[in-house]
Amino acid sequence: MFSEFAYTIFEESIQKYHVKDDVYQEFSNPYEKDNIAHLLYRKNWIDTVQWHYEDIIRDPNIEPGAALVLKRKIDASNQDRTDLVEYIDSYFLQKYQSVEKKPNATINTESPAWAIDRLSILALKVYHMKEEAERIDASEEHVSKCQQKLNTLLEQKKDLSLAIDQLLTDIEAGNKYMKVYKQMKMYNDEELNPILRGQKG
Repeated sequence: MFSEFAYTIFEESIQKYHVKDDVYQEFSNPYEKDNIAHLLYRKNWIDTVQWHYEDIIRDPNIEPGAALVLKRKIDASNQDRTDLVEYIDSYFLQKYQSVEKKPNATINTESPAWAIDRLSILALKVYHMKEEAERIDASEEHVSKCQQKLNTLLEQKKDLSLAIDQLLTDIEAGNKYMKVYKQMKMYNDEELNPILRGQKG
């Protein structure tokens, strides 16, 4: 099943990141560019680095200048994340381009790649909640609460994985069809963001 394949790659990316656990470490993709695994690994790496950017920027003692630099990195990361989702959806569009859509076929509320995006974030939540549930320096109450949350996350993983695989099966059978709407983000566009537009020239 695709969800299991994707989740395994997400776990690989997360584990690799935490060997150094440094947002500034060099990125290396172990998969060939023409392999969907390449996109999945890159996608999760972006999510993992941004997860830790978000931790750092919440430091109450962070200097304003450093916070601004980090905010810019988070903005760029969000754009990279969106781009990768669209690349992944393009993979599915190409894969299913010859499928004949049934007359009563319906469209899903989100594309396959945006569901996979949620699975990538969920893999990060599971990893970090498991860390908390296994902390030997934490109170029993803390460990117990985190274990309960971990159990819920694992149930969510099961449900989301099933939903992703069902969606892909339905698309392949022509029962559902997909469209990709390019994300029309305005805040990074000098022509659409009035603040950036005012600074031009």
